[in-house]
Amino acid sequence: MEAPLQTEMVELVPNGKHLEGLLPVATPTAGNQRVEGPGRICVEGEGFLPKSPSKEPHFTDFEGKTSFGMSVFNLSNAIMGSGILGLAYAMANTGIILFLFLLTAVALLSSYSIHLLLKSSGIVGIRAYEQLGYRAFGTPGKLAAALAIALQNIGAMSSYLYIIKSELPLVIQTFLNLEERTSDWYMNGNYLVILVSVIVILPLALMRQLGYLGYSSGFSLSCMVFFLIAVIYKKFHVPCPLSPSLANVTGNFSLVEVIREEAGLQVETEAAAFCTPSYFTLNTQTAYTIPIMAFAFVCHPEVLPIYTELKDPSKRKMQHISNLSIAVMYVMYFLAALFGYLTFYDSVESELLHTYNKVDPFDVLILCVRVAVLTAVTLTVPIVLFPVRRALQQMLFQDREFSWLRHVLIAVGLLTCINLLVIFAPNILGIFGVIGATSAPCLIFIFPAIFYFRIMPTEKEPARSTPKILALCFAALGLLLMTMSLSFIIIDWISGTSRHGGSH
Repeated sequence: MEAPLQTEMVELVPNGKHLEGLLPVATPTAGNQRVEGPGRICVEGEGFLPKSPSKEPHFTDFEGKTSFGMSVFNLSNAIMGSGILGLAYAMANTGIILFLFLLTAVALLSSYSIHLLLKSSGIVGIRAYEQLGYRAFGTPGKLAAALAIALQNIGAMSSYLYIIKSELPLVIQTFLNLEERTSDWYMNGNYLVILVSVIVILPLALMRQLGYLGYSSGFSLSCMVFFLIAVIYKKFHVPCPLSPSLANVTGNFSLVEVIREEAGLQVETEAAAFCTPSYFTLNTQTAYTIPIMAFAFVCHPEVLPIYTELKDPSKRKMQHISNLSIAVMYVMYFLAALFGYLTFYDSVESELLHTYNKVDPFDVLILCVRVAVLTAVTLTVPIVLFPVRRALQQMLFQDREFSWLRHVLIAVGLLTCINLLVIFAPNILGIFGVIGATSAPCLIFIFPAIFYFRIMPTEKEPARSTPKILALCFAALGLLLMTMSLSFIIIDWISGTSRHGGSH
């Protein structure tokens, strides 16, 4: 009997990049594997690696060079983003205690789902989310995962660019010391978001490896830390309620308007009621809370690419990176939500930073915060674009070798579509709600659980074993949350009771 030919192991890295120069040689096996000739070049869609019975699967011949710290920066930056700006609004519609409970639950569940992803990738030697879907359910699984990743990250990038569209004109207005916005092109958010996309985002998005963005990720995180410090500081310097001289007419729910409408009540009574925090709140806007939180913690498409480029990788090491990143973001999210809510209470808008325009449009600290947040979200867009481009390559160009022309065209096409979406989007809460209620539960709850259930061999863990039962319960929970959130959001839209916290 002939000895089986050896197969060199190839690994899919971000954007379909393989280590060039490897020439895999394979023999036909049971199933539908292709026969690889000695002269065949590695293709972008390859993500499987043969298992060795004598040792753990080796994931890659590509040598990762990203350090532990840089990996934490990259993953934290993938978690951190526009979601932090919507959490104060979420707290205003749940109350402090209920918000803390939900935030803790979503953070723990996100860590558990990353654990399932890492275990699944360790079994089959795959470090691409879409290829895990292919390994579990074939082409439908791969397409479902790629579609969810594309929708989630397109929504994330749209929210980032929407912040640029909303905040950059205010920054320029403050720098020019203008009382009102003019009709000049440099005060038009639509023109500015296109300009930033072309000059800053596109060059970074054309990089071939994700690890190189670690430095910009670190700088981006430092900007968000500055934002958090400013939110805490402003809590003790913004009066409650806002005085009529400071209240901005754009605030749909400013206390000034409430006082004018409620005749016969004393101002002091209204102020005391308004400036009292709520611990448990349920209303029509509570439906947006879980989607906003899910949106804020989604980093799962980036986990496996970051794992690929990690120096001396191991599941244990990557799990530590994930846990540390989620813990840091959990603390930052809660503090930003708490102090943002305690500053404006029920008048907080769905985009926290925009609420400060009610206080003083020319405040120097808020100006610096706006610049920092704009810098942070701008530098995050290229990182989020990587998995979208890889997902498109998995769906459309799986059997093609790397091409710089395709690499560039996909980035340009994505940024063009996202800019069009941002230009015509009415507000940021719709992006948070819809994306957070659809693709986010799939990527956090449903897909990691069902992929794990299908990929984990039954000889290691039977179908009725505790880990697999927990995984199925995890998927059912995600499906339940998705159904409930979408139902409440649709009812909210139909009833017309939705308030998006101010016009942008």
